[in-house]
Amino acid sequence: MVMAKVMISIPDELLGRLDEHARRRGTTRSGLLRELAERELLIDIAARRDGIEQLLSTAAPHGGDNVRHVREQRRAR
Repeated sequence: MVMAKVMISIPDELLGRLDEHARRRGTTRSGLLRELAERELLIDIAARRDGIEQLLSTAAPHGGDNVRHVREQRRAR
């Protein structure tokens, strides 16, 4: 696996908390940040999927009320 090195700016207090958390979990700072980034991206994907599923659950079936509207317009002629 090819890995890129990046430089980011983090407040000292947050960096200290990250380092302590990584130490307690028995991992490195980089390992913890990778894990947190992956988790956040998965949460984002899940939230989008849930949103799409919610929209689809409220969508009218194929044709929806269009069929009724067309029939009403034909009768009105």
